[in-house]
Amino acid sequence: MTNHPIQLTRRATLRGLAGAACLAAPARLWAQDAGAPSDFATRAAGLDQLHALVISKGGERVFAEAFRGPALSAPANIKSVSKTLLALLTGRAIAEGALDGTDARVLPLLGRAPAGDARDALTIGHLLSMRTGLDSTSGGDYGAWIASSDWVDYVLTRDLVAEPGGRFIYSTGGWHVLGAVLARATGRDLHDLAQDWIGDPLDLAMPIWVRDPQGRYLGGNEMAVSAAGLARIGEAVLSQDSAIVPQNWIETSWQRRARSPFSGDGYGYGWFLTEIDGTPVRYGRGYGGQILAVAPEREVVISITSDPTRPARSGGYFGDLKTLMSDILQQV
Repeated sequence: MTNHPIQLTRRATLRGLAGAACLAAPARLWAQDAGAPSDFATRAAGLDQLHALVISKGGERVFAEAFRGPALSAPANIKSVSKTLLALLTGRAIAEGALDGTDARVLPLLGRAPAGDARDALTIGHLLSMRTGLDSTSGGDYGAWIASSDWVDYVLTRDLVAEPGGRFIYSTGGWHVLGAVLARATGRDLHDLAQDWIGDPLDLAMPIWVRDPQGRYLGGNEMAVSAAGLARIGEAVLSQDSAIVPQNWIETSWQRRARSPFSGDGYGYGWFLTEIDGTPVRYGRGYGGQILAVAPEREVVISITSDPTRPARSGGYFGDLKTLMSDILQQV
């Protein structure tokens, strides 16, 4: 697979410069209360894998700091948080009438003949909730998948290891199929949709990313968004900004449909669902420790970018990030 370098258009470059100017002021905007627990900023600074942390409360930015790595306004690989963004695009496609809804069958939308087995029952909702029943293309199977000549066909011809709509099977391949469905249904490529439906309303540049051998942008991985931009997306989700989030889509996306066997957290449509110290938190999670978290009852958004080359297992660095988020929710 050939990785496509991040390229910015003139318009995107101007956006980036504007964002950098806005963030030129001192990044640390938060002051610890006298009786608060240990300083979350100190904990964050001590995590050598963590690059940047941005926090907002009630739509107001309360903390933003790049401890290492890319600047706050510089695009960073958000890895599988791309799945959360793709779920937002799917909601918009449904609202625009390009898709009939989450019960729409996948194979006809791709112009494929019936498979003659349970694959024929595969729906958009199954792709969004990672309950396709198809064997995973992630983990140890990822390399063989992206080395194949047709990524969509490879996914759809995987062995059925469960019934569609059954158990949670983490797999980026299903999200790539969803991206192909969106592109075919709208007549536009995934980058164009991301820029038009997420980037432009929030004044964010969405750089190009990896494509498959047929030229389709990878669905569910490798998108690049700055830490500040990711927080802006979270703020739009929290406020249910109609320019980004169709009516009722977040409520639908945050309904528990599965459970991750790795973290034990629930899963909706592109969002993990958990509680941290009794506070409901909905989050997207990417390899290496990329996080977009929303705590709706507290009106808090947390954006974290990390080294995308190092793992972040539930019992390791990702556990450290959950502790950090606990500190944040106690202190802001």
